Amino acid sequence: MKSFSSLKKNTDFRAVYRKRRSKADRFFVMYVLENGLEINRLGISVSKKVGNSVVRHRLTRLIREAYRLHEDKFNSGLDIVVVARESANPQKDTDYKPLKCQDVERSLINLGKAHKIVK
Repeated sequence: MKSFSSLKKNTDFRAVYRKRRSKADRFFVMYVLENGLEINRLGISVSKKVGNSVVRHRLTRLIREAYRLHEDKFNSGLDIVVVARESANPQKDTDYKPLKCQDVERSLINLGKAHKIVK
């Protein structure tokens, strides 16, 4: 099983954003950059616009878990930044149904396929 670590430094996030290689869907935007390492590094960004701290942390946990479950499908040696959109919090919509892990998994896999980084 491959291992992954987290992107934590602002300079690492900015390097990935600067490359501007992004794909988006309804819930997330995924940025990808090759890092020259043997492992993947995952960065997660959830803005205050998405919701309060409970919502933001729940989305962060869902993204991290979905990636952990499917990390063997992703190519190695990548910096991946996932940015949650406001639509990832359906509580702001009229028909409130919170995101499930399956929704997040499906979205991450589809974005990975769009980037051509999924085996």
